[in-house]
This record gives sequence, structure tokens and C-alpha cells, in this order.
Amino acid sequence: MEKQEGREAAAVRFDDPWYDALASGWGELDGTGAPAPVPPQPAPAGRDATGPSAAEIYLEVQRSAAFQEVRGRYRRFVVPATLAFFTWYVVYVVAATTAHDLMARPVAGAVNVAMVAGLGQFLTTFVLTWAYARHARLRRDRAALDLRWDTQELTRGIKGTVR
Repeated sequence: MEKQEGREAAAVRFDDPWYDALASGWGELDGTGAPAPVPPQPAPAGRDATGPSAAEIYLEVQRSAAFQEVRGRYRRFVVPATLAFFTWYVVYVVAATTAHDLMARPVAGAVNVAMVAGLGQFLTTFVLTWAYARHARLRRDRAALDLRWDTQELTRGIKGTVR
């Protein structure tokens, strides 16, 4: 990518509040050329040092009703969609290999049933991808993001967790 004269590169802004926290302290020098040590972060207010471990917190979140609801919504979409698409694909392959007369039947000019069904495979893939992204955006993303924030707040300050 060439740099244009008279124009500065635009800075990329991330709205994720955890973005800067993940890399803080990495690559910073202490004045001698050695990496500066990262000071330990104190536990959040209202949390004692003998609280639950990260593993216990993640298991608690996994057992929560909110997490089970997100997983249930995911499964209620993905399992039927996968079965329907796989069935449609197998029917296409079996028909292409066994029903030569059906697949060779012309639809319009040189276009036959096999070509229409093959293009239908591509169309189905795009439609299914769109439907999955829409379902995730409307039914799961907000709840999953809320779970992420809650989990990050619970694990903040636990020794050995990535912040």
C-alpha cells in the first residue's frame, strides 16, 4: 500500500475496552533497554484475595441459565440448518450420480437441471450464511456479549488470567 503525499494514515479505533488492556506492558522499556516489569493489578473493590479461581468462575458461567440460553439458541438454529443443508447436498450428489436422465433434462437452452441444482448449491450456501449471521446478530450476540463482560469482570484481578 503506497502512502499518499499530503495525507496522513487514518488511525484505526477499536471500541472494545479490553483491546488496550490485553497488550499493556508489552514491549515497553524501563530506560536500560530491558522490558519494564508489569506491576500486578490489585483485585477489584469488594473482592477478597481468596475468591474463586478462574476455572470455578468459568464453570459457574457455563452452568448459568444465561449461558444455557445462548447455547440453546445456537443449537436450535445450527442443528436443523446443518441437517437441511447436508440432506440437500446428498440429494444433489446422489441425483447427479444415479439419475442421469433427470439431471440432463434441459431447462432453458443449454441449461439443464444439473446446472440449476449446482448453482442452487451456491445460492443455498450464501442464503444460509446470511441467515446464520442475521440470527446471531438478532438472537445471540447481545446475550453473549453480556456474558463476556460479566465473565471478564469476575476474572479481573485473578492471578494467572490473561487480562
